[in-house]
Amino acid sequence: MSVFDAWRYSLEQFMNQGGQVLWWLAAVVVLCWVLVVERVLYLLFTYPNQQKQWLNAWADRTDQTSWYAHALRDGWLSQAHIALNQHLNLIKVLVAICPMLGLLGTVTGMISVFDVMATQGSSQPRLMASGISLATLPTMAGMVAALTGMFIHSRLAKACQFRELKLEKLLRSQ
Repeated sequence: MSVFDAWRYSLEQFMNQGGQVLWWLAAVVVLCWVLVVERVLYLLFTYPNQQKQWLNAWADRTDQTSWYAHALRDGWLSQAHIALNQHLNLIKVLVAICPMLGLLGTVTGMISVFDVMATQGSSQPRLMASGISLATLPTMAGMVAALTGMFIHSRLAKACQFRELKLEKLLRSQ
């Protein structure tokens, strides 16, 4: 068994212990991280080129004081704001969904525990343990996903805000 197969097997075991809700939580987390990676790549590679284009276009203008020139500059700043903040609200919503899905896993796990207690009695701790596992794993995973997501979202939002202010300073100083 290779390292990859062992890793995949342990991940499948963990996901199966957490129940169906944990799979939904994993899908939300994967979508969130895809959007985060897209934003990081945009900030590192695409935005600097766009910023250069706006700064060069502004520097090439002979008229920088008229109403039209200021409206054009403000339009570029608006485009930069929209481009920089794209997907940030969706990332924020996905992060907010994570603890909710974790709590849903808690509820479904506790229902499983009560179902076992009702049908088998409370003298079967092994059967109750699987329901408790179903209740606690999604909660833990949801909280971990939400905490990391909140951290990443705040860092991305701050980086976007910094770039937006820097572009505005550069365009207004010329």
